[in-house]
Amino acid sequence: MNTIVKFAGVVLVVVLSGCNVHRDAQFRKGHWVFGGFERPKGVNPIIEPDTSSVFYDPMLRKEIRWEDNDTFNPAAVVKGDSVYVIYRAEDRTGKAIGHRTSRLGLAASADGIHFERLKTPVFYPAPDDQQDNEWPGGTEDPRIAQTEDGRFVMFYTQWNRKVPRLGVAISTDLKHWVKYGPIFKQSKNNPNLINEPHKSASIVTVLKGNKQVISKINGKYWLYWGEYGVYGATSDNLIDWEPIMDHRGAMKAFISPRHGYFDSALTECGPPAVLTDKGILLLYNGKNHAEKGDMRFAKKSYSAGQVLFDPRDPTSVLARMDVPFLRPMEPFEKSGQYIDGTVFIEGLVFFKQKWFLYYGCADSKVAVAIYDPRHPGLMDPVPGLK
Repeated sequence: MNTIVKFAGVVLVVVLSGCNVHRDAQFRKGHWVFGGFERPKGVNPIIEPDTSSVFYDPMLRKEIRWEDNDTFNPAAVVKGDSVYVIYRAEDRTGKAIGHRTSRLGLAASADGIHFERLKTPVFYPAPDDQQDNEWPGGTEDPRIAQTEDGRFVMFYTQWNRKVPRLGVAISTDLKHWVKYGPIFKQSKNNPNLINEPHKSASIVTVLKGNKQVISKINGKYWLYWGEYGVYGATSDNLIDWEPIMDHRGAMKAFISPRHGYFDSALTECGPPAVLTDKGILLLYNGKNHAEKGDMRFAKKSYSAGQVLFDPRDPTSVLARMDVPFLRPMEPFEKSGQYIDGTVFIEGLVFFKQKWFLYYGCADSKVAVAIYDPRHPGLMDPVPGLK
């Protein structure tokens, strides 16, 4: 792992070496990494497809089994004394990933592990002003965070099977949502971005007491987003966002895929970022390139990494992990709708003095891993290292 530290404009790169560096205390030498996250024994997956769930679809005008094919890629938030997970569910209307219709279901848990779920989705394509953006592909891959005044802000992918776009919606109860449409629809910095593929948004949050809430950076709300690189955007109202541009007026990724690493094909933003005393911590999803990746990991598999940004300059990277802290290990993480295996992280909450990380398993099921800062566990081992 290479740690970048700035002193009066001078950049020093500190190389941490050692075959076990990812598994023990050395890995947290800078004390900025979250983890290790451990899977609770005997409980995963916590959400699986349900063939009995039926609802009347307003687009198809008929009843449909909306979550009988796959349930995956969950967002999470704490409300009251419970954890609520909003997860992506696919029906059986198509024969491949991206060719079915996705809707979002809601589940609740008093312990963060055992969930009860509603039988009907809480968010889905409908004959509304977002129909052209969301039908027939649906609403995908949510991330949720809460404002200090109690509103829930959800960023999600609007998929019309033409152009994937980031949309935003707001709720006060997690069941009833107001859709505000694409987040870049009013952009002046890059008015063409609305017609270009973009997805995966991680808004910056902070712990205030034991409550994780949306934070501002330099006076504005701050969002990391992107799939083939991590970009940024700012907003004054949580609805209309401006992408960050460089001095030449072009968009530039703050981090990008790296040849020879687990994130060599994609660096896709994960759950809401967290402002810590060390910096802004972003957990992200890395896809391993089939030919140019880290050959210790399965080709095309998705694993989870972490990167630390400077809170004074949120475009500047302070440190980045070179190996994943979570990777496909369990059978249901290695095999499913996505045959190459994935742990796809999207939900992170602070609950009962621990961090609960919710993730999709091979685009088929939902699981949880837990990090107790008082008793950190081990990172997932790198293949071939002990």
